[in-house]
Amino acid sequence: MEEELEFQTLDNAVRREILSLARSAHDLTESSYQENPSKKGEPGWGEKQRILLADMALHLLQTALREGELSEEGLKRNLFSILTISDQLVPGHELKNVADKLYPLKPAG
Repeated sequence: MEEELEFQTLDNAVRREILSLARSAHDLTESSYQENPSKKGEPGWGEKQRILLADMALHLLQTALREGELSEEGLKRNLFSILTISDQLVPGHELKNVADKLYPLKPAG
């Protein structure tokens, strides 16, 4: 006899705990980003972008676990940011082009 897989939803208490930890982590990454004075082309720029990527990943976590229906617009916004930042960190994979497909430019007119 084949066993049926049992899928469980995320317990609300666990969801709240994860979101609480994510808020704390987000506060730390955001303050670290703001305290990093590096500008594009300077030695610390790559590290600053890694912090920003972590910050965006935490936004994605919050979007994914927020109660209610998953926001398609919020998810697109998170993915756009992650792909755009990652394009600098993983050159040669055209991740910015993938990001731009989430928000195609409308023809002028």
